[in-house]
Order: sequence, then structure tokens, then C-alpha cells
Amino acid sequence: MQGQMPAIWLVENSQFGRFDVVQLSKDGIARRIIAAIKEQIHGGVYRPGDRLPSTRAFAAEWGVSRTTVMAAYGQLAAEGYLTTRPGARAIVAQGLGTAAAPMCSTAAAPRHLSAFAQRLLALPSPAVAQAVRVADFRYGDLSGSDFPVLAWRRSLNKASLRRTARLRYGDPQGTATLRTALQGYLWRARGIRCTPDQIVVVNGSQQGLDLCARLLLDPGDPFVIENPGYLLARQAFAAAGGVPVPIPVDGEGLRTHSLPLARLAYVTPSHQFPLGGVLSAARRRALVAWAAHTGAYVVEDDYDSEYRHDIAPIPPLQTLDAESVIYVGTLSKTLSPTLRLGYLVVPTTLSRAFSEAKRLTDRHTPMLEQDALADLLASGAFERHVRSIRRKNTERRVVLLQALADNLGSSVTIAGADTGLHVVIWINGVAADREPAIVEAARAAGVGLYPVSPLYDPPESRPAAAGFILGYAGLDADALRRGVAVLAAVLAEHRR
Repeated sequence: MQGQMPAIWLVENSQFGRFDVVQLSKDGIARRIIAAIKEQIHGGVYRPGDRLPSTRAFAAEWGVSRTTVMAAYGQLAAEGYLTTRPGARAIVAQGLGTAAAPMCSTAAAPRHLSAFAQRLLALPSPAVAQAVRVADFRYGDLSGSDFPVLAWRRSLNKASLRRTARLRYGDPQGTATLRTALQGYLWRARGIRCTPDQIVVVNGSQQGLDLCARLLLDPGDPFVIENPGYLLARQAFAAAGGVPVPIPVDGEGLRTHSLPLARLAYVTPSHQFPLGGVLSAARRRALVAWAAHTGAYVVEDDYDSEYRHDIAPIPPLQTLDAESVIYVGTLSKTLSPTLRLGYLVVPTTLSRAFSEAKRLTDRHTPMLEQDALADLLASGAFERHVRSIRRKNTERRVVLLQALADNLGSSVTIAGADTGLHVVIWINGVAADREPAIVEAARAAGVGLYPVSPLYDPPESRPAAAGFILGYAGLDADALRRGVAVLAAVLAEHRR
């Protein structure tokens, strides 16, 4: 541009310890001067108490404007490298230099980590997601084509354009509009009677479980959990210092006949994860009675209640005893796991504790997404979407079950197909210790496969046959058929 001063840059000349000038922006010059002076201070060229050249002399020597040097000196003074006063040269501040800031030490004192951090580090590292060529049966994925793009965009735009007089932090429990909308939805969809004050909006059900762990468990407290069960729930409670008490499950869900004393019980009663059993009416009442008698809480994870295929919806435990049960809901299985939206329905006596814990955790869940979800619920668009995605996933389920029947037949036993977004297959005649080899072979053939063993505590409590979780909500019909065909070929090799 005509009339604009040329940009220059100082480049160190190693022979003379000086700088040559090349093209660069004005701000870049000042940054370069600052970096050079810091290096000279730490390298001992300038020591604490030494005077730097005057800004006029410095500018003349380096061929830059005095204004640029003054800006660099000012920044160094603000960072505590120099002390300055009007009419005097800048002085290197005390406490700087090579002796005051050693770059490393062979006898550094060990850093302290809390017991919580040490428990986190003791947890097994999660598997790294890898791309596959044919089909990935990872549970929890949804199909990107199922997301209600237009409805969500309309609601998000409406929320974005709704301007308030002031931008401020919101209610940690969630916006009043969303909690009121959720209250109505929960009554219509799940028969839950609650007030908006009992609802806590969270960043996905996992944050809800973490809040439950930190508010209900002290280190050393026992907690009941299904065996097999949801791994991240077990880890959240264990990270808080809880001691797991695994209780076996069967076709009727958690075995409740001899529950021990514990602070809480974590259950998936409407669709046991991962095996798919439904907690029977007798066991539901027994579990709620145990909680009332012992003073424990039941954490009810209703993670995929929207998906019922061959059975009618199962009433939540929360409807039996609203003061003993903490209900955990999520939008990850209906909208998207990337949105991180979930909610809790807590007993009235716990509302304030959860509100304060949420405030300290992250102040509140992002309000723009809350407002968009509230609009989806109020307009009926969310329930229309649920009906649509339920139909699509029912069709995927039919395709998967038919593919398993056609390719594997009686060589596998299928569990948990009546509801939800996954099934478990047990490989008849193949031992559990073959699972790792089958997973590797399947991945080499382009199929992502996930064993059931990590969900058992201890792993030795699992059945003798190899078993795998097949999630199908993220795959189309063609990928499901091809994936099962490849799986059948891999299993055939491991039967020899």
C-alpha cells in the first residue's frame, strides 16, 4: 500500500551478537525485541541491576523507531523483567538471571497428586477409536443422517435471535423454560410426576453420574452396581472413592434377594446394560424397599427408554418412590451424543445440593442449547423426531437380526434384542479368552467389534463363551449386512 511504512524484522547476527533488519510488521518487531532481551537476561548478558541502553540509543543502534523500543520496554516492565521510571534508563529487575530460574533439576521434589487424581490414573485407559472400512458396531453411535437438522437449526436460530438486556450466568439447574418443558415431556413419555425444581440439566448423563458420585459417596463407601454393567458409571463412583459391590443380573435384571448395605445402587431397570433384561415388578419393589430401609439412594439410568420394539414401555422406578430414586435421562440416544445434554430428576431434599455442585462444576450447561431444546420440546418437534428415529432404528434392528440369522444361525445366542440400540451375541463353542484375537481379526477385516468382558467385575465372573456388543444405530442396512457377513467369516476361522 502506498504511504505505508515498510515492515522490518530484527534477525540476530551470531558473529557480533547484533541484529540485522528485514521486513516484518511493527508488532512483530516489538515481540522480537522482547524475546531477544529476555534471552539475554536469562543467558546472563544482562544481570539484575544492570541498566539497558536508553530507548533512543537502542532505536538508533538497531535501526528501528524509538516508539517500538518504548513499547517493548513497557511490555517487559509489565511482565516484571524491567523496572522503569521517567527520565532514567530501564534496569533489569532483581531475582532474574540464570541462577534464579534453573531450567531443570536432577533432584526436583515430587509433585503431589490428590487421592482422586491417583484413582483416576489407576483406571484403565479407554480404547482409541479407529476408522474401519466395512462396519463399526460401536455402541452409543447414532447415524448422522438421523439428526433433525432443520428442526434443530430453526430452534437454535430462534434462541440465538432472542436477545436479553444483559448477558449473565444462568441457573445452575438449567433454564426455567427447559425444566418446565422437560417436566411436561417426562410426564407424557415416562409417567414421571415432578416439579421443575427437581430437574437438574447436565452436560450429558455422565456428568449426572459424576455429581451423584461426589454428592452421595465418601471414600470407602460401598455402592451396588449391576454385573455386568455400565463401565463409566462404575468408574465414576470408584473415582469418588466408592467401593463397588457387583451384583449379578439375570433375565429379570438385578438380583435383589440379598442386597448388602450400601450408600447407593446404580441400575438400568428398563433395559439392563448390556444384557437387555427388564427388572421385574417384584424386584423393583424389593429394590425400592431396600433403599427406604437402609437410607440408600437408587440411581436409575434410563438411557434408552425411547426405544421399545416388542414390549410396552416400562414405568420408571422413580414413579414408585420419588424420594429414594434419582432418575438419569439423556438426549445422547435421541438427538446426538455430541450435544452433551442430559438431565436428572432428584428428590426434593437433594435439589439444593445438586444445584450447588453444578454451580461449582461449570456454572451451568450452555444456555443456547438449552433454549433450543426447550423450543424443540414445546413445539412438538422433539417427539416427532423420536417417533421417526424409533421407526428407523426398529428397521435397522430387523436387518441386523435377519443378517445374524442368515450368516450365523444357531452358532450364536442373541440377548437384549427387545429394546434399545444394541444386542449382545454369545458365540457358542468359542471360549471367552478368544475375544481379543477375534477383535483383532475383525478389525483387520474392516469391522469394529467390542467384547463384553470389560463390563464384568471381576472379568472371571462372566460366562464361558465369547461375547460381543453390537450397536446398530449408527449403521445403514447395507453396512449391517456386510458387517455381519465379515464377522461370520472371522468367527468361522476361530472355530477351527
